[in-house]
Amino acid sequence: MNILIVDDHPLFRHALIQAIRYSLPQAQIYETAAVNEFYARLESGAEPDLVLLDLNLPGASGFSALVYVRAQYPAIPIIVVSAYEELSIMQRAIAHGAVGYIPKSAHPGHIGEAICRVMEGDVWLPANLPGNLHFDPRAADETAQAERMQLLTPQQFRVLMMLAEGLLNKQIAYELSVSEATIKAHVTAIFRKLGVQNRTQAVLAINALNIEERRV
Repeated sequence: MNILIVDDHPLFRHALIQAIRYSLPQAQIYETAAVNEFYARLESGAEPDLVLLDLNLPGASGFSALVYVRAQYPAIPIIVVSAYEELSIMQRAIAHGAVGYIPKSAHPGHIGEAICRVMEGDVWLPANLPGNLHFDPRAADETAQAERMQLLTPQQFRVLMMLAEGLLNKQIAYELSVSEATIKAHVTAIFRKLGVQNRTQAVLAINALNIEERRV
């Protein structure tokens, strides 16, 4: 089994690797620290059997990396491994296509359990979830928006993320080494696929995938 860890904290990546090796000694483990490296690896054809994905990544916006990979590589199972422990965020992650959610505070033994359950086709969530938290009702609306985003090509998704960063068409063209006319065409296609009329609405669409800074 090839497992890819996507997390920007070296110490946690190391701890996660040790936990995986303890439970699954035969697994081949790879790691990357940034969302652009993650996308580039997938585009190179090096598709893993499983991805362990942090939600707080440089270059990503909340659930955006999860939504992107579910759209472009639907066969790759993804387990979110995050410091966020709210039940509402776990539910939103599952709604966006994750097949498991491991809080970073979880016992290391749960990692092997989660991976085995997911590879058997199940969805894994912590057994002892807080009883006073409720599912986030926004998840259904977010899922509909995410489905529209799945219509975007990889390049259009990159352009959308750059729009969210406040870059102008000229700046995006420079970053992607294409003409400004090409970016304008991408922006027009993004508006059509997302059902929006302007840049502000497009940015609001991607920002809807953000995660509030609320932690247990």
